[in-house]
Amino acid sequence: MVERQLRRREIRNERVLEAISRVPREAFLPASLHSQAYEDRAVPIGQGQTLSQPYMVAAMTEALDPEPHHRVLEVGTGSGYQAAVLSLLVRAVRSVERIPDLAREAERRLEALGITNVRVGVGDGTLGWPEEAPFHGIIVTAAAPSVPPSLLEQLSPSGGRLVIPVGSRAGQDLLRITRRDGETDTQVLVGCRFVPLLGEEGWPTA
Repeated sequence: MVERQLRRREIRNERVLEAISRVPREAFLPASLHSQAYEDRAVPIGQGQTLSQPYMVAAMTEALDPEPHHRVLEVGTGSGYQAAVLSLLVRAVRSVERIPDLAREAERRLEALGITNVRVGVGDGTLGWPEEAPFHGIIVTAAAPSVPPSLLEQLSPSGGRLVIPVGSRAGQDLLRITRRDGETDTQVLVGCRFVPLLGEEGWPTA
């Protein structure tokens, strides 16, 4: 997967590639889906959610440019796979999931792999995790109609980065927003398609 799907599509950060190579994707899927773990596509995990395509996990993680001393927030825990990759790259990961069953299952998987620097919380991810802010990086694994103000506010003011898909429900652009000295700089990275980010500062839940 790393050689054929990621390097060939110009993922270059060696720390990111090494972390992905060390996390078994099948551990984040039910046994009936293990054969699909390394395919170049998203895999359904139930509750209307997916385990993201390997390339998109790599691209988003590379865009975050994580460093060993960083504290990172993930919005949308899902299966726990993205959090597991981040756990090998940064000091601490906080991950928010709105569906309690998914959060509990992700915690179980992370614990089974001996990952101890990830905390999973249940709540509205569009509001972030203000008690734990600021974060060096925030990664959002669902698509927002616009950038949630709460997430911008929880970025470190000295170069914090937010990686988030923004657009319609049908398709989005992956953005990297860097906050520095009271200003933000936005880069459009690639077109993408994610499940919708539901919540107070995302898509309505009803």
